[in-house]
Amino acid sequence: MRIKIFGKANCAKCETTKNKFSHFMQKWNCKGKVNIEFFDMDTVEGMAEGAFNNVLNIPSTILEKDDRQVARWDGEVPKSEEFKMYFQDLV
Repeated sequence: MRIKIFGKANCAKCETTKNKFSHFMQKWNCKGKVNIEFFDMDTVEGMAEGAFNNVLNIPSTILEKDDRQVARWDGEVPKSEEFKMYFQDLV
């Protein structure tokens, strides 16, 4: 499982999103089973990856399983109830 978070360094919602996923991955004992990546949209690399993933709003969060997008949230901090089901087989 892969979590891609697109945001900016000084964005409170982006920080909340990163912290929320880190917290729940630890709480659900998914560390090591899930790769969390943050792409800073203020960098060339972040903008390139964002363009590839059609990111128009921040924060944007994409969950991928087996290199396939299974869920996406744009411009909002996902609620744990919304993403927990994607991690049930890892818990």
